[in-house]
Amino acid sequence: MSITAEVVKAALSQVIDPNTGKDLVAGKSVKNILITGADVAFDVELGYPANSQIEPIRSAAEAAVQGIAGIGAVKANVYFKIVAHAVQRGIKLKSNVKNIIAVASGKGGVGKSTTAANLALALAAEGARVGILDADIYGPSQPMMLGIDAKPETKDGKTMEPLENHGLQVSSIGFMIDPDEPMVWRGPIVTQALQQLLDQTNWRDLDYLIVDMPPGTGDVQLTLSQKVPVTGAVIVTTPQDIALLDARKGLKMFEKVGIPILGIVENMSTHICSNCGHAEAIFGSGGGEKMCADFGVDFLGALPLTMAIREQTDSGRPTVVAEPNGAVAEIYKNIARKVAVKVAEKAKDMTSKFPSIVIQND
Repeated sequence: MSITAEVVKAALSQVIDPNTGKDLVAGKSVKNILITGADVAFDVELGYPANSQIEPIRSAAEAAVQGIAGIGAVKANVYFKIVAHAVQRGIKLKSNVKNIIAVASGKGGVGKSTTAANLALALAAEGARVGILDADIYGPSQPMMLGIDAKPETKDGKTMEPLENHGLQVSSIGFMIDPDEPMVWRGPIVTQALQQLLDQTNWRDLDYLIVDMPPGTGDVQLTLSQKVPVTGAVIVTTPQDIALLDARKGLKMFEKVGIPILGIVENMSTHICSNCGHAEAIFGSGGGEKMCADFGVDFLGALPLTMAIREQTDSGRPTVVAEPNGAVAEIYKNIARKVAVKVAEKAKDMTSKFPSIVIQND
């Protein structure tokens, strides 16, 4: 049997990407098949950050092709490429940010900011360029969570440089105010501040900007949906009925303004006793999964209520950097990978492909 591109594709169609659930051919990941005599080389392009996934996928792909009769040397070049994806109709993408992901909740106290920080860190750990925008103007918590105590610099007097730690670019109103000073601002000022934080921060070529939203469905959420190019939203809730009630309202708000829901994270799913390790669902169980079933969205994962998560976040070293190989960090990384895959599966932004049409009178 002669070795052709079709034969190689047939072999690779038996390799399933464990993150997308699709085979490499159906997922359009296989590119640039080069056949030289009996030797074969090819590329596998992944649409999500995948530092930890490249080696197992390369091994599986090369093993599949090596099973072809008469094959010689086989070399797979596996890499990832993150592109900009479509956002709300009529809103222009930012030139320096490919994808904006809002992390939201219907009510406060459900661990939304902790989830946002660890989601951003998990994406960065997989090789993506990631920023986090603290949009909770009344209660900015990202400076403390990410261990940043500094003032942003400006080089032109009009824009500011993002501060950095743990490989993230960060912007927050918390960098510019006294931590003990209350933000006694009305809605229009808050939305203007959000717009300035987004537009006047010199983000440096981000693959993902994670926006830590304030709780609720008020002015900031409406501004985000009407003026900011959002690729998708992640909803954070806890299993208790009152949290789920408010989370449902947040989900419906994003649906109404045309922002896709990437999935739901259930925080504080079970309490793990620090003495004996006993797990107890003190806030109830199954609420997040039921909500996903009701609305037809993905359940991204459930996180335990543990003292370690709180201690690590309060110290400025969230779980993904404090215990990168721990069980909880693995949950955050799995959630981040699911989010990135959901984004990769969305329609690509094609606005940059079309030429500008200029009408002039001669």
